[in-house]
Amino acid sequence: MMMPLAGRVAAAVAGGLLVLVAVSSVTVTLIVSRPVKSRLTRWVDRMVDWAYELVAVRVGDYRRRDQLRATQAAAVLLAQLAAWLIVAYAGFALLLWPFATRGVVSAFIDAGSSLFTLGFAVPAGLAPTVIVFLAAATGLVILALQIAYLPALYAAFNRRETQVALLSGRAGVPSWGPELLARTHYALGTGVSTLDTMPDLYARWESWAADVAESHTTYPVLVRFRSPEPLRSWVTALLAVLDSAALFLALSPEAAPVVPARLCLRGGFRCFNRIARTMGFDIPDEPGPDAGTSLTYAEYLDGRCCVVPSLCTPEHDRDASLVQMVSARSSKTTRSRCRLGVSVAMS
Repeated sequence: MMMPLAGRVAAAVAGGLLVLVAVSSVTVTLIVSRPVKSRLTRWVDRMVDWAYELVAVRVGDYRRRDQLRATQAAAVLLAQLAAWLIVAYAGFALLLWPFATRGVVSAFIDAGSSLFTLGFAVPAGLAPTVIVFLAAATGLVILALQIAYLPALYAAFNRRETQVALLSGRAGVPSWGPELLARTHYALGTGVSTLDTMPDLYARWESWAADVAESHTTYPVLVRFRSPEPLRSWVTALLAVLDSAALFLALSPEAAPVVPARLCLRGGFRCFNRIARTMGFDIPDEPGPDAGTSLTYAEYLDGRCCVVPSLCTPEHDRDASLVQMVSARSSKTTRSRCRLGVSVAMS
């Protein structure tokens, strides 16, 4: 039974909307240089994340789970490309349906031939010819933009991981703030303190945090790109640097590089905050004045014992320095939720 012309015209209108959805999603994801949300790409990301979560919970060994999660970013990119092409394909097929003389099947054949530049089916008429030319151009542009998108992603990934790899020698794997201070003080066993290098390190990580915030909010799929080693992560690396700055300020305020340390703390907090908000988490711009901290007293004592010989001064007892460290760190609610937002790929 032949669909009435009015029904085919309505389908063509829906097809035009599908094409607009695909084109707008490609534009905001690959071209617009700011974090703009696309419902189609967000839906694809959630579906891929759900599928990986379904499999990952059944893998008990962390290293095997890490290997599985390492493929998630590639899966998201391929799923996005497939979603764009499928939506555009369906849209152009529906646009061709009113002009198809052999029914809806021929419309889908013509759309597929043009979108994937196969060229084996050429419809007759001016309007169908214009539509198939647009479909061919759309398919080429989507593929070209996705291919050009990869160098930008991997350039940002390499910039991120270079500093993380350099930090591993000073802060261990996984990185830990107190260990960063202790190793720097003892200069990796040479016996000559190199704490005078901490201002430069904090300045580099302040710039690093700004770069990561810009790249990971513009290209949110970068959050899914895991570090090359299972126990190394850009999230824990930044947390180690921020905790070392807070400890330094709390335990040895006279010797601490106050301005670089506080600027690093601020830059790191803003980095986590912006990325978490881009991923859809409800994060306040500033921590509340009455909010506590996720740092427990036992964790604080462990870190303090690691750096006491190198940093502590007699006039700063452990309870007083804890108060100062808590004031230097983010609030419990804000910090924990920021960490949750950017640690999705670390499960």
